[in-house]
Amino acid sequence: MVAVAQRRRADPLARLPGFRRTSRSERAGPVGAGGRRRAPVRAARWRGLVGASGNVLAVTDTNPDPFRSTESIRAEMAASSGAAGTRKEALPFWLELPILVVVALLVAVVIKTFFVQAFYIPSSSMEDTLLINDRVLVNKLAYRLGDLGRGQVIVFDDPRGPTTPEESVLDAARRNVAEAIGLSTPRSEFIKRVIGLPGETIEIRDSTVFVNGQGLVEPYLKDGSYMPDFGPVTVPAGQVFVMGDNRNASQDSRVFGPIPIDEIVGRAFVIMWPPSRWQSL
Repeated sequence: MVAVAQRRRADPLARLPGFRRTSRSERAGPVGAGGRRRAPVRAARWRGLVGASGNVLAVTDTNPDPFRSTESIRAEMAASSGAAGTRKEALPFWLELPILVVVALLVAVVIKTFFVQAFYIPSSSMEDTLLINDRVLVNKLAYRLGDLGRGQVIVFDDPRGPTTPEESVLDAARRNVAEAIGLSTPRSEFIKRVIGLPGETIEIRDSTVFVNGQGLVEPYLKDGSYMPDFGPVTVPAGQVFVMGDNRNASQDSRVFGPIPIDEIVGRAFVIMWPPSRWQSL
């Protein structure tokens, strides 16, 4: 009797009224005439929820199975109760679509503001490296994590100051979204190539750029570029001297002077559109 009581305490199903485990011979079925066994007595397959204290809270008898163990029943009861508690009805597609679009646009704006921005090229000042309507990606963390170097293509704020009129909140939101996906580029930002670094002396003679008296080799120049004599000028500390690759059609540091490094937005590192022109810069 002590052993039976211990088993009942260890097994919460054993405390059910009328519950009795069948013996092996009962599960095999009784022996009929001629020595053949009849259909076996099937043990009840109990489903339910067992509380934290081990008490049975709810039990149902479905799909009886003669070879079900207590451990299997407990595992199935736990799985059934968990699935019922976490099952949620999915939103219809027509409600999910606008939510997904809004989230995607917000993510694009955050990426554009802090990490990478797409720019399209509106003018011919960087031909033949960049053509009108090309789209480039600009890394905004390039000079926070690395050094500025000669020959790099950079985007910077217009040194002449903002030239765009005031805009409404709706216009500002529309512009930010368009800039984030590369459909427009800020009118207050330029894209040029770094020619002179802080402390260097820049001079142009006979359509050749000299840096500290040494002629600069520039394979990226547009064929037929002509440069009038310029300088010499010394680049101040904290600033860089920039020029476009199409020297005949570029407003650059020859016009507005060196630009502060703090006004650099980032480094253009790849042409992303059109696909036929994909290349690193």
